[in-house]
Amino acid sequence: MDIMELVINGAHYDWQQPPRPANLAQLLAHLAVIQQRIAVEHNQQLVARTQWEQTPLHAQDQIEIVRAIGGG
Repeated sequence: MDIMELVINGAHYDWQQPPRPANLAQLLAHLAVIQQRIAVEHNQQLVARTQWEQTPLHAQDQIEIVRAIGGG
């Protein structure tokens, strides 16, 4: 069985069965955060929202997701 492991905000996630997220946009949709105001870093590189679909995921990738929080 082929397992894809990702590190998301420091936690390890294993996908053992399809469908596995193929790109950053699919991962964010799976995590239900794609519509939120977030910043995303992929392997220590900030990724613009316009590039999420073009950013493929591979085993051992490191993803950091930061949510914008308003205040006043």
